[in-house]
Amino acid sequence: MTSHSAGQDTIARRPLRIGVIGSASADPEVWATAHAVGRALGRAEALLVCGGGGGVMAAAAEGACREGGEVLGILPGDDPGAAADGVSIPVATGLGEARNYLVVGAAEAVIAIAGGWGTVNEAAHCMKIDRPLVGVRDALGERFEIERFDDPAAAVARALELATERRSDPRPRHVAR
Repeated sequence: MTSHSAGQDTIARRPLRIGVIGSASADPEVWATAHAVGRALGRAEALLVCGGGGGVMAAAAEGACREGGEVLGILPGDDPGAAADGVSIPVATGLGEARNYLVVGAAEAVIAIAGGWGTVNEAAHCMKIDRPLVGVRDALGERFEIERFDDPAAAVARALELATERRSDPRPRHVAR
């Protein structure tokens, strides 16, 4: 936080919010990729936004946590205790898979890793609301024309750049119908 002299308000520093979407289960290679993404986001002092569960979400959350980063987990159920260990801010929504929209909507840019139908759903939300989306070893297929990376650090760098551009351009975004 930055404080001002007496009589002025205190202004909170607002970190870039980067979403991480991906498979609820992860083989060792996917886990390592997601963990590396989380570590890079933690080092960048970005707020990692995810669904708060297992697999890619847990790996990214653990990576960010190990670097001192904060992780917002938007959970599908009613129990904040169900969040992965690395989630520092669990939000239990009780919304089921409808919480996917909240994950994407809360982020200023999103990184897809591996993925199944839930990830496709979140990626489609990104396209619909014009949210920047990049992939790192994603499984979204050719229908999603996004920048793709093999290197987790490169994907994070690009997502941070896109989020910064988005934040600095206050014009309303076009929302696809």
